[in-house]
Amino acid sequence: MPRPICFMVMPYGTKDSQVTTEKAPSKIDFDALWLKAFEPVLNELGYEPVRADQDLGASILHEMLERLYFSDLVLADMTIPNGNVYYELGVRHACKQTGCVLIAADWSKPLFDVAQMRRLTYPMTEESIDDASAAAIRARLKEGIPALLAGESPVYQVLPGFPNQVDASRAGTMRKTLSQLSEFQAKVRAVRQAPKEQQAAMALRLRDDNPGGPITPPSVAMEIIYLLRDCVGWPEMLAYVDACPPALRDLPIVREQRCLAVSKSGNHLDAIGALEELIDLQGDSSERQGLLGGRYKRLLKAATNESDKARYLDLAIQHYEQGMKLDLNDYFPSCNLPGLYRMRGQEGDEESAKTAAMVTRLACERAESRGTADEWLKPTLLGAAFSSGDLSTATRLVNEIERSGNLAVWKLETTIADLDPEVERMTDSDRRMAFKKLLERLKARM
Repeated sequence: MPRPICFMVMPYGTKDSQVTTEKAPSKIDFDALWLKAFEPVLNELGYEPVRADQDLGASILHEMLERLYFSDLVLADMTIPNGNVYYELGVRHACKQTGCVLIAADWSKPLFDVAQMRRLTYPMTEESIDDASAAAIRARLKEGIPALLAGESPVYQVLPGFPNQVDASRAGTMRKTLSQLSEFQAKVRAVRQAPKEQQAAMALRLRDDNPGGPITPPSVAMEIIYLLRDCVGWPEMLAYVDACPPALRDLPIVREQRCLAVSKSGNHLDAIGALEELIDLQGDSSERQGLLGGRYKRLLKAATNESDKARYLDLAIQHYEQGMKLDLNDYFPSCNLPGLYRMRGQEGDEESAKTAAMVTRLACERAESRGTADEWLKPTLLGAAFSSGDLSTATRLVNEIERSGNLAVWKLETTIADLDPEVERMTDSDRRMAFKKLLERLKARM
């Protein structure tokens, strides 16, 4: 009798694990996982194991889609956030109501949507899978896969009657919801465009109209959080977050903003502990490393003895560096590094400062060309030009500021406070004098 088919969805070859926990190896040999663990256990369970790299036809996509639909079981390894795997998982969830099992190494940090789905985890602490490790993985999968076979696809759970008998009245509810969200967004824009002295009162009224209750959409709650942060104050933002239901408070982006609010309230060590816990639970990111760097930068400013100052300076640099490496397009971590490197003044720090400033400038220029809406984009670009000693770019930006009819977008008061020490640290006297003249022109615009 023909055996039922299991289509294995997984990365191929050796890939970075993309996490920094002690339990995880730096790399994963997925081919060894397939040969020593996955394929043998599927045979033991009575399946005919098939992997996509066995497709030999002219249309690999065609064969892949057929297998996702017709296979009796799809086993998807979600250990790393691989785009192909996530796409194929979505196709299977839409194709079949049952018969899809998610697996992952027990240290993995799946992306947000998949993190909410049940998955079977297995132990893996080394890149090269030896016989003992393979046996432990097989034992875990052999026990767990049969118990998850009847698990229902989230598409079929959320949309009863999918694909052809979904209640059409749900579309009307969706249109009404979208209309309400559009009205809410218009009110948010009105707050941000109002005169500064009116923004706080308007933001608080919008908060009162949209308390963070159990049925508040996350997108609405996040807009309120950002409005309170930007237009009212950190204590009000923190109070709103803490009043939200646990499901909302536990969203990674909400936890990040709460950590920032805790730190701004003076509890830097509590914020650091919460951020480190968030990284352990949800994985690393440039945003989280940048926030950690910022907390140590605050501790550095408050330190009263040289030993603490040196330690906090090193830790701030360490976390900002990690954030920069995780995403070169995120200019927040890199823009903080030049001044910190020059403050430390160790061998090689000046060269590192110029490199970080260049990374910042390129990231800012990329964001500018893509029309990114970030109020700190232009000030950061100006700071990067000064930090990197790029006189041509700095002159161009100062000329733009002098022609600008909206000086507020450059945040000159804050920006100039950061530029002054950058100019003073310049060792070339001619260059320092040229940048001082640019700085004087900026001060004249305030």
